[in-house]
Amino acid sequence: MAAKTDQFQSPDYYLLDELLTEEQKLIRHSVRSYVKKEISPIIEDYAQRAEFPIQIVKQLGDLGCYGPTIPVQYGGGGLDYISYGLMMQELERGDSGIRSAASVQGSLVMYPIYAYGSEEQKNKYLPKLASGEWLGCFGLTEPDHGSNPSGMLTKLTDAGDHYILNGAKMWISNAPFAHVAIVWAKNDSGEIVGVIVERGMKGFSTPTIHGKWSLRASATGELVFDNVVIPKENVLPNIKGLKGPLGCLSKARYGIAWGALGAAMDCYDTALRYSQERMQFDRPIGGFQLQQKKLAEMITEITKAQLLVWRLGVLMNEGKATAQQISMAKRNSCEIATNIARDARQILGGMGITGEYSVMRHMMNLESVITYEGTHDIHLLITGMDITGFNAFK
Repeated sequence: MAAKTDQFQSPDYYLLDELLTEEQKLIRHSVRSYVKKEISPIIEDYAQRAEFPIQIVKQLGDLGCYGPTIPVQYGGGGLDYISYGLMMQELERGDSGIRSAASVQGSLVMYPIYAYGSEEQKNKYLPKLASGEWLGCFGLTEPDHGSNPSGMLTKLTDAGDHYILNGAKMWISNAPFAHVAIVWAKNDSGEIVGVIVERGMKGFSTPTIHGKWSLRASATGELVFDNVVIPKENVLPNIKGLKGPLGCLSKARYGIAWGALGAAMDCYDTALRYSQERMQFDRPIGGFQLQQKKLAEMITEITKAQLLVWRLGVLMNEGKATAQQISMAKRNSCEIATNIARDARQILGGMGITGEYSVMRHMMNLESVITYEGTHDIHLLITGMDITGFNAFK
């Protein structure tokens, strides 16, 4: 399949670039340029073959996309949260699987080591993860426990001078290639603790999940622990309980709120360009009312979402953002992106289902993004509980 030139232009109907600093715009430009040069020409082929472009792992490290808000002393970028959001927006504009790899590395692997780890753990793992020398994954979801992580069965047993880890995790991004896994398990007291598991530990395997219709260019697998010996120094010392993994998920969900918006922008830009070029009944289809309705609604929803994630970024920078506010943004961006992808596919007609355009790939990817790290319904109930005070989960 011949690579098409990436002509993407970012929609900014409300002149929101005026709210960004020059540094933030420069960071966005550098990631956008990378996506146009390295991702867009290859991504359709990798998605068609259901293969992860492993070469991007080091490229994303060189670009600074792993843990951009982690302090520079540990290899991070020391950047603000709006810069991080813009990075995720541009990566997912290329492909949700590419953004997933970066999100997991930064928010779900580097962040817990930084926030909950010892100084020795930070110095050992963070620089290698930041550079892309090592790839990491995050083990919370289990085959029988998705939306209810407190029901996890993975067990960490004290065996004197070490621990023994048994159990399994499911739907783990980056798992097949990961050097390091942050795994959440219950200790002998039934408390949830975080453990750093390394590739090569006896009894630790990461089988690949095949047959996906979504996130085809992302590496997804299981984590299987069969009497894995865990050194005591590999337990994260500064956290116990579900607030550990949930704190990581808040950071990742924030990135998804920006990322899914990037996918929406790409679908809109593709549909707008197509509507101006595709002729039917002797005129461009963009001149017909129903196509204009779709496009006008797309840009309206994108603009509303841009305002939402920008404001959330400001709150994150000020340390004021709540998990509930992050849930609202994650859910909203996923919903508008999914709807926009579907409408864009209709504007493209039959061409919309081919790999010549990015729309169908985004649509399939978003079916995972709308589910992982809190399903659409769960995020709705998080907002519902926040405004009513009643817990609908139980």
